[in-house]
Amino acid sequence: MREKIFGYAVKEYAASPEYLWARYPGYAVLRRSDSKKWFAVIMDIPFEKIDPRKSGTVDVLNVKVDDVMLRDMLLTQEGFYKAYHMAKGSWVSISLDGRVDESRIYELIDMSYQAAGGGRRK
Repeated sequence: MREKIFGYAVKEYAASPEYLWARYPGYAVLRRSDSKKWFAVIMDIPFEKIDPRKSGTVDVLNVKVDDVMLRDMLLTQEGFYKAYHMAKGSWVSISLDGRVDESRIYELIDMSYQAAGGGRRK
């Protein structure tokens, strides 16, 4: 799923993943080319960091969700969590383990792109 998300970001927004931390080679950010603001972050994290009932490692996608009601609704659904390592008031983590539909993930990436600075797709 990680590679599909990267492909989508390149195609829709000309945004290639940036690996900013040598200590965390599985962490990549996607940023807007105009404002340089992040609109998505993919990380491989210990599952228990977001769900203490689970173990192992999971890829998560963090997206910005400015609408509080939408964020709260998402957090009631399977595969959505309070943001890991981001502002929990405006970001959510999506587990990339197959529980969230791929088309829904792309919709949320689009919303996050807009929330990170507006403007049109490239």
